Amino acid sequence: MSLPEIVSREQWRAAREELLVKEKAATRARDALNAERRGLPMVEIDKEYFFEGGDGKATLLDLFDGRGQLVVYHFMFAPEWDAGCRSCSAFLDQIGHLAHLEARGTTFAAVSRAPYTRILPFKARMGWTLPWYSSFGGDFNWDFDVTFVGDGEPVERPGVSCFLRDRDRVFHTYSTYERGLDGLGSTTTFLDLTALGRQEEWEEPKGRASALGAPAGSERIRYHDEYED
Repeated sequence: MSLPEIVSREQWRAAREELLVKEKAATRARDALNAERRGLPMVEIDKEYFFEGGDGKATLLDLFDGRGQLVVYHFMFAPEWDAGCRSCSAFLDQIGHLAHLEARGTTFAAVSRAPYTRILPFKARMGWTLPWYSSFGGDFNWDFDVTFVGDGEPVERPGVSCFLRDRDRVFHTYSTYERGLDGLGSTTTFLDLTALGRQEEWEEPKGRASALGAPAGSERIRYHDEYED
């Protein structure tokens, strides 16, 4: 096994401070990239999509659960599979309490092509309580490029898509796939993909921190059992 070099505390501190300069530059670059992402245009969804979940049939608008934004995780689970993808399962395992996303007016949900009758027992086996819907028989996965034809057969890939709601109008703002999912899982990383971001006053472009009619992001943070519905 190749291990790091052994040095004195002073040498370690000097090397750490040198690396810190690069880490801070990476943070500033990430902030700039997130601002550019929030500057992307959006596309209105004028096609009807139907899903099945714990409360029965649902539309894309229903998946928002009354909130202003929606983050969909495209979970790989083909109709003929007996269980969901292992890597997608590991991804869902790392997601924290959804109350912090929901306090910022953002709903998180998973969507798969498998029938809900296959999703439900697997979800119970994994012990997950997050919303998970079936798009079985519909075009949702195909239209958002997570199911496509490869060698004559449907191929699945993981992804995340973000949506924004203006009353009854729904807009697609962003999608990323495969390696674009690296590092995601926390509240802030999901918010960074959305059109409204973390809803902090320092973010660009200005004017979106209170777009959902609530105080700016950090002022809303509570213990997860203290948020009001």
